[in-house]
Amino acid sequence: MRKSLYFLPLLFSFAMSAQQSIPRVLKMLNKESVPYIKVAELKDKKNLVYLDAREPKEYQVSHIKNALFVGYDDFKSEIVTSKIKDKSTAIVVYCSIGVRSENIGEKLQQLGYTNVYNLYGGIFEYKNEGGTVYNLQNKPTDSVHTYNKKWSKYLTKGNKVYE
Repeated sequence: MRKSLYFLPLLFSFAMSAQQSIPRVLKMLNKESVPYIKVAELKDKKNLVYLDAREPKEYQVSHIKNALFVGYDDFKSEIVTSKIKDKSTAIVVYCSIGVRSENIGEKLQQLGYTNVYNLYGGIFEYKNEGGTVYNLQNKPTDSVHTYNKKWSKYLTKGNKVYE
């Protein structure tokens, strides 16, 4: 009986984590230090510059059209500052769901960029809501790198790649 009392909360915790949605994960992991922009709001904005804050293998599978790869583990601010001179340029940083992109967005803010957004739900939500992603040959693709098998549950449309 005693073992059951310890096991039940663990089982409940596991079941709840398996049911988490993107909003719940973002609420848990982000500070909201970089304002979110939702996929539906993208069409209302003009002249957006997209920065992909994932790893090379993720970007190579697919990315948002014309996104500048900046990476995460090896983020180098010189890539951004050499390409985006105007610090008031509207920048949308994205990753898989919006956690790594918040960190890169903070770095951009520290560099003096004043119009930085974190794509809410990242490339997963972009694809889930019907956005087109492109491969390295600039051709539309249904494939999205989901970082790993665990994170792949958040991509509901498209082909999941995680190797």
